[in-house]
Amino acid sequence: MEVPDEHDSFRDRSATIDEQGKRKWVFAYKPRGRFYSARTLLSYLYLLLFFGLPFIKYKGEPFLLLNIIERKFVVFGFVFWSQDFYLFGITMILFVVFIIVFTVAFGRLFCGWACPQTVFMEMVFRKIEYWIDGDAPKQLALKRQPWNAEKIRKRVSKWVFFYLVSFLIGNTFLAYIIGMDELKTIISDPWGTHVKGFLGMLVFSFVFFMVYLRFREQVCTVVCPYGRLQGVLLDRHSVVVAYDYVRGEPREKNRKGIERKGGDCVDCNLCVHVCPTGIDIRNGTQLDCTNCTACIDACDFMMDKIGKPRGLVRYASEATIADGKRFTVTPRLKAYIAVLLVLLAGWLVILISRSSVDMEVRKVAGLLYQERENGEVTNLYNVMFLNKSHNDYKQLHVRVMGADAHIEWVGNADTFIQLPKEGMVRLTGYIVMKQADVKERQQKMQLGLYLGDRLLQSEKTVFLAPVAQ
Repeated sequence: MEVPDEHDSFRDRSATIDEQGKRKWVFAYKPRGRFYSARTLLSYLYLLLFFGLPFIKYKGEPFLLLNIIERKFVVFGFVFWSQDFYLFGITMILFVVFIIVFTVAFGRLFCGWACPQTVFMEMVFRKIEYWIDGDAPKQLALKRQPWNAEKIRKRVSKWVFFYLVSFLIGNTFLAYIIGMDELKTIISDPWGTHVKGFLGMLVFSFVFFMVYLRFREQVCTVVCPYGRLQGVLLDRHSVVVAYDYVRGEPREKNRKGIERKGGDCVDCNLCVHVCPTGIDIRNGTQLDCTNCTACIDACDFMMDKIGKPRGLVRYASEATIADGKRFTVTPRLKAYIAVLLVLLAGWLVILISRSSVDMEVRKVAGLLYQERENGEVTNLYNVMFLNKSHNDYKQLHVRVMGADAHIEWVGNADTFIQLPKEGMVRLTGYIVMKQADVKERQQKMQLGLYLGDRLLQSEKTVFLAPVAQ
């Protein structure tokens, strides 16, 4: 019977789960180094955009709005409605393919540098924790000490700050859904007029609070499927945060007065101590690794201390470490890029050709046709007009295309349609046709929406009538 290597036991379970299946709390040391400084600066920009975008408007609309309730979406000033849902579907496919391309080339780089969970956890909540509780050894000592005045003070202070930040994040997310103007109205109104909404926000904020207080790195290692995608997307040419085992092995402690004969790794475990998910990067690429670069900074610090070159842990591919090959664009990656470019080109064509005005025509259910005494036949329709642009339309009119027929609006003698910017108008009208001109019982018709002589949109429908004898 083969005895498993103790060094391979990390493959049996997540780094934050012990042998009994219980949670292992991670007390990560505070990283320091060039990558951590770069991530900190990038996080400031990210947080500035996240909290600032709801205040930015373009032509009277929020720069970014995801109003699921009213099915209205504003992206970079462009307004999209439920009628544009196909664009959303294509965008999601495009996004998934982009993730595939990016992961094949650079692994989980997005997780460590731009994922909202990582940015908030490591650059906001973790910093608050370091400020109140201290670095990892002090946090561990605080956890183990009995409840006294100091522990109560620190715990309550951290919980209050965590919840306040969670409440701010929750309200910012709400601003992306209903808009900052509506959020300001809710805030300025008397508290009693929005009791349910306020209680809902408290609960929503509490969810954020518990995620960053208790769930923490488990979001990345247990919930997020992105880490598991690496198993099928990464290959030996993908650039990830990697340990150079060729240079580092065999590991040997750095002892004073004793000449080292092993590799450059002195087995100091700093890379493990700073890891926010508790893994040992020297075991190779793992789904728990978010490519946060904390281990790179820690290893570079130790290499500087012992006079060895940096880069024992660095961004590299397996091919680079094992064979010394530089990063190359593999045929697999080229194929993914080609698919991405084709999808992107199609998406741009659809986006550019997208009409600024939509028209939907629906025949009134339950009615076939009506015959008039003057020899005309009519069908009744409900027509909806949607203006997606920032312009008002005051001279719109509808024509029946390709047939000797016209439309008469119910209760509206004016043939012109007034359509305000980002507005919606619903009208009911008859398509009128002479009985003598009817060629078939179900005659296909096309309505055109015109601005002057310029066709903006067309919609097909069916006209029911008895065939002329």
